[in-house]
Amino acid sequence: MVDLVSRHGRRLQRYSSGRRLVVGCIPYQFKEVDKPCSEDTEPAIEVLVVSSQKGPELMFPKGGWELDESMPEAASREAFEEAGVRGNLECTLGKWSSKGDDKIHFMYALRVTEVLQQWPEMGARERKWVTVEDARQVCKHSWMKEAVDKLADLLSSPSEQEMNELSIIAY
Repeated sequence: MVDLVSRHGRRLQRYSSGRRLVVGCIPYQFKEVDKPCSEDTEPAIEVLVVSSQKGPELMFPKGGWELDESMPEAASREAFEEAGVRGNLECTLGKWSSKGDDKIHFMYALRVTEVLQQWPEMGARERKWVTVEDARQVCKHSWMKEAVDKLADLLSSPSEQEMNELSIIAY
């Protein structure tokens, strides 16, 4: 049985120099797309965005990094709770400060292996698969645009070094 309850509260939250540490991920999958005038298909990257609990804003799953978990565990938990997906964390995308400088965001790439029909925040959030370009348009935070650009760059033309970085993170 799947536990369909999200963690709440901030008593276990991690902070650094008074700044809340937030961990998230960009869930992605490859979708086969027909090429024009051809019977061939090519993979296109789709990313999963979720609505904010505070309004219609779309974003990537993210939340507080808690004292009893590693960063990869926190990113996976947020993907499950907010977006209802499970998958393999493949690499870190970077670290960003929020506009108000009150949070530090750490983001991962998560290759989705399972899309759940029920998840903890399904009553409070909507999820939507979009193209990378659409994600750039709907995510209002500049750091999210940078994170999705880094993901797209890594997946579209990975170098040998980047291919090594895409190895699954073990925790």
